[in-house]
This record gives sequence, C-alpha cells and structure tokens, in this order.
Amino acid sequence: MHFKDEILDGLAQKGNVAQFISYGPNCGTDQRFLWINDVVPNTKFLSAQEAIGLLIKRSSENRVNVRSFNPEQPKGHPFVYGLTKTEDVLATIKKNASEGLYSIVNETIDVNDGGVSGVALGNVIEFTPNDTPKGVDKPGTCNLPREIGLAILESVYNFRPQIDFPKNIRVEFSIHPMRRGIRMDNTIIWELEEFSNLPTSNDVDIRWPNNFSKIIGDKAFGLLVADNLGLPVPRTTVISRTVAPFTFGSDTGVSEVWIRTAPVIRTPGKFSTYKGWRDPFKILSEEDPEHNKIASVLCQQSVNSVYSGSLLTDKNDLPLIEGVAGRGDLFMVGGASIEQVPIAIINKITEVFNWAFEKLGPIEMEWVFDGEKVWTVQLHKSTHVVSYGAVIVPGTPKSYIDFDVTNGLEKLRELITTVQGTDVGIKVHGNVGVTSHYGDVLRKANIPSFVERKL
Repeated sequence: MHFKDEILDGLAQKGNVAQFISYGPNCGTDQRFLWINDVVPNTKFLSAQEAIGLLIKRSSENRVNVRSFNPEQPKGHPFVYGLTKTEDVLATIKKNASEGLYSIVNETIDVNDGGVSGVALGNVIEFTPNDTPKGVDKPGTCNLPREIGLAILESVYNFRPQIDFPKNIRVEFSIHPMRRGIRMDNTIIWELEEFSNLPTSNDVDIRWPNNFSKIIGDKAFGLLVADNLGLPVPRTTVISRTVAPFTFGSDTGVSEVWIRTAPVIRTPGKFSTYKGWRDPFKILSEEDPEHNKIASVLCQQSVNSVYSGSLLTDKNDLPLIEGVAGRGDLFMVGGASIEQVPIAIINKITEVFNWAFEKLGPIEMEWVFDGEKVWTVQLHKSTHVVSYGAVIVPGTPKSYIDFDVTNGLEKLRELITTVQGTDVGIKVHGNVGVTSHYGDVLRKANIPSFVERKL
C-alpha cells in the first residue's frame, strides 16, 4: 500500500513541501493530513470548505491543484491544475471519492516562473521548464548526470536544489526563483519513492538543444556543460529573458569583454558578436523584436588571443582543427583567411578535445589559445561530420553554383533555399575553413559543397 499523503506528511516534518490537505475516499471530505502556513500541522477543521478556503487564501498564487491516488495503484490517476474556487475543489475530491480515490489538495506553484520541475533517481537528473515533474515524460527534457545537473542548476539559480536523498529514492521536485512551500524555500519536494534495484550503468547521454537550453540560450548551456566537465571557460555573465543574470567560468586575466548573442537554438553566424561592451537590450530589440529567437546575451571575459579557431569531430573520432593567428571571430564568418596552426598548439587543442569527447561524444567547439591554455568559448553537441580537406559535404551533383564568401552568410542562406532539393551543389570561393559558419550552414542543409581557396 502506497499512501502518497502519508509519505508527504512524513516528508513535511523534515523538508519543504507545498501546503496541502488530503482527504480519503469515504465521503470525499474526511480529512487525513493538513499542512498550511501558520496553522498547527494536521489540525482537524470542522469542514472541508473552511480548510480548502484557507489553503486557497494562503497559497502564493491563490490557486490549488487536486492530485488523486489509489494506494494499491498510486500512479496514473487524474490531476487537476489551478482551481481558484472552493466549490470546484470540493466537487473534484467528491468525484475522486466516488471512484474510490484519495485526494491531495495542494497550493498551485506557478510552473512558468522561470524555474524547472524534474525527477532525480540514481545517477540521473531530468528537468524541464514550464511544467510539473510529470513533464519529464515529454519530449525535450534536459537529461544530465546528477552532479553535473545539480551544479548547472546551482550556477543558473544561485542555490543548490535541496534533493539530498539516497540515490535509490526517486525524487519529484521543482525549484523556483521565489521561495515557496511550508518552509519558504526555493526547492519543493512533491513525491518520494524508494527503489530496490537501480540501473548499473552511470552513463548519461548529454544532449542539447533541450527545453532548458532553449530558455537560457544554446551557447550558454553548452558553456555550462563545458565548465562543469572541467574545460577552461572564460568568466561569462548570462543576461537572460527568463531567469535572473548569472555568472560562471574562470578568470582569464584580461579585463576586456565580448558580447555574444545566444539564440534559443543554434543559428551559426546569424546574430551579432562584438568585442567590447554593447547595450544588450538594444541588441535584443534590434535583432529579435518578436522576442522568440534570442534567449540571452552573454558578456564573456576576453582571452589573450594568440591563436583562435574551431574544431569538428570527423568520422574517425578525431578532431578536425582549423584556425588563425589572433582573434577568431572574423575567421568564423569568412573575414579572415585560414592559416596553418602550429603543431604544438594542435596537440594542446587535441588534449582538450579528447577530454570532452570522452564525456560527450562528437562535439563542435570554438577555442582560443592564450599562449599557455586552450579556452572553450563555444561548445556544441554534434554528430560525426563528413567534411575533410576542402570538402564540406561530399557528393556528386550534376553541377555546382559559385558563391563568394564576400557576399556574406545571409546571401549563402538565400542561395541554399534555391538549390535545396535539387541536384545542384555549391562551390565556396574564399580562404575559409570547413569548420567556419559557412561550413556549419552547408552541413546543416546537407548541400554538396567544397571550398576553392585562393592561393
């Protein structure tokens, strides 16, 4: 027998849960447990109407949810969200009772407040924004190794989620920027369930974009992953549309900054990057007036750029490394010619790649070498690429259309829309790398293409 409300009552005695009242199935109003702020726990009210009315009044949103369960089959029963009227709550718990179900009436906590809800079990933590813990069953859930996930959440929200239970306990939780629950804390525990057998594998396939990476920005999420895997990441402050500003990464020893836009989903070369401070609010208003493409703006500490560039993972699990002396921003958009990177630097970049590849599998990365250390300035989960030499996407189309990189990335995107679905490839003219943004957009579109470089 699995009495969810009894478990919740026990948890309330030592942890933070949402304010709640529970009722049995006898007549739908036989009170079992009660936790309401400023009320002695489990006080018996003369009427369900009075108790529910007080709970609605004391809840931060002035709304409640009604969860139902059968102690013999606790999962898969109705859940009603966001009721504001006492009579509607009473009707719901009476309906549950008529079907032999118990009811838990708990305060509604806004799932759209910038926090996340999720589940932790074993070595895995899963979470998603704008949903209840049940939302982890839907596509787009952020799935991470437990310690990395907790560290990322602590970086973003400036507190560590309070879910320190044994790993054989399945924890349903939510975290919130504003304090909630009977103990007015940022972490709410919704349910605990003990498991005797756990998966023996500790491997978690870290993937993005996901629902969480979309609210902080694809670049921001990738850098958080890199930072928590132990890769050197320049100190970065994220100015997000959804959550309060947060900072992570390490001091590079340089006082200058870069401003980088972080789209919801990776869009190579589409939005601006600046060396030096720029008004982030002006950037957002000018480049994303509809508020749906750029999730955040990053203020990233500069690195002393001896060499800069990018890398891909080839079909043999090896890094395809390209770069230039000095800054790499122009290289990525075709404004600087590809150069031979010294072998000693290649070896250092390869060490960083091997470390990341072991944890993530195929990756793409933008890097900066400061004379001693290789810094990660962007990291993306990827697949093995088919690029090699000057070939971006191999193929044997009937013909190729010429494209000069001096026309810019937007013109290339326009050209791609005209040749996609045809038997025509694109010949790129310019001293650019296959790892540049030109290569990115052609690989994404899967257009047969290669670079013809000027001597």
